[in-house]
Amino acid sequence: MKKVYTLNIVGMTVNFPDKLIKLLDKEIEPFKDEVIYETENFVVAVPKVPHIPRTDGGHLWIRSKEKYFSSRIELEPKLAIEVMRLTMLIGEAMEKAMKNKGINIEIINYQENGNWAYQKGMKPEFHIHLYGRTEDSKTQIWGEALNFPNKSTGFYDKFERFNNEDIEEIKKQINLLEKEDKYDLKNWGL
Repeated sequence: MKKVYTLNIVGMTVNFPDKLIKLLDKEIEPFKDEVIYETENFVVAVPKVPHIPRTDGGHLWIRSKEKYFSSRIELEPKLAIEVMRLTMLIGEAMEKAMKNKGINIEIINYQENGNWAYQKGMKPEFHIHLYGRTEDSKTQIWGEALNFPNKSTGFYDKFERFNNEDIEEIKKQINLLEKEDKYDLKNWGL
């Protein structure tokens, strides 16, 4: 007989077969990070503990709402198109919003990471990080690849995440950009 594990979330019960229980052993980021935007299949969130502090450009991430993928190569074409549009929309909104807040993001580094999952004996869950980069960064050397020590080192512990004003400005920019022809869902076949 197969074991079934039950997870109760705000009055909703979800049953997980034995082979999927490994998903429950890891931190489930959407429940600890603030979701600021959603599309049909993806969410955008502000990490509780960012990898880049807000004054150095900040950090957002995108991941699937429901389906589990370990890599972008597993995405169906429609989902790949949706996530590409989303990375562009959110990246542009992040740059504009933070410029309005006095932080000049020169470039966004888009990274599909997940390496830390292997340390727990698991496969990564598909997600894309958006890392803002500024020329006067205090935590990462401008013009070089990003370096991310393991969370257990304490490297990120004092990093300031986007504040409420930043988040509201990012949402405002998303709303404005969505009205542009460039981000019209019809132009993306969505």
